[in-house]
Amino acid sequence: MKNFLRFALIVLATGLPLLAADVAVLQNGFTIRHERREVLGSMTRLYTSSAANSYVDIPTAQIDHFEKDLTPDPPPPAPVAQTPVPAPAPKSLNEVVNSASDTTNIDPDLINSVIHAESNFNAHAVSPKGARGLMQLMPKTATELGVGNSFDPNANVQGGTKYLQELLERYNYDMVKALAAYNAGPQRVDKYHGVPPYYETRAYVARIVRDFNNKKIAERKAAVAAAKASQKKAVAKAKPAPTKQAAVAPTSSTPAQ
Repeated sequence: MKNFLRFALIVLATGLPLLAADVAVLQNGFTIRHERREVLGSMTRLYTSSAANSYVDIPTAQIDHFEKDLTPDPPPPAPVAQTPVPAPAPKSLNEVVNSASDTTNIDPDLINSVIHAESNFNAHAVSPKGARGLMQLMPKTATELGVGNSFDPNANVQGGTKYLQELLERYNYDMVKALAAYNAGPQRVDKYHGVPPYYETRAYVARIVRDFNNKKIAERKAAVAAAKASQKKAVAKAKPAPTKQAAVAPTSSTPAQ
């Protein structure tokens, strides 16, 4: 019985909250803090917390006396330091464009050319008419495309590229008509059966086509240069190294005797 009490008291001493309560001092020197107590025949039930099932029964004869618990409440435990989860690094514009290109199969050079013409790569650009962001989405168009924040580069480019894809499909992948519709609206392209006679729209289409073509010309030149350099390197590698020639003894000018 003494061992059982010892075990029970160790558990209580380590696991119970220290509340303002009484202390039962046992004859063996152990103490039990409790909020209230109840005598049940030869046993005294000590309620160690306000919960009805949190109690311990002690033979009343083993209790020497009761006294007030004057032990101060322990300080609250220090909050556990949470390791901050680093926010994902924002995507670069190249990553944003390439992602939109993968989704829509539109050449990333064309997407970049449209962004250049629309906002000059300014993610916070706002036109006099209210178009916003890199690809200058009107609020109504952005809502229809599911773009919640037109100033978010990823959302804006995804939405703008999706809209450009819809226009390309509408005009059987006629890039000039699709670009004109992106600028002036498809209803005007349909009305004039092509690029509408507006200086702004014609200049806009010409600027993007020129920029896109220049990118492709530069890519071809770079590819040709890389191919030549690779071929030159392969030839140099395949060319046998010159062999060492044996030294030739100088010929004597003295005639043989």
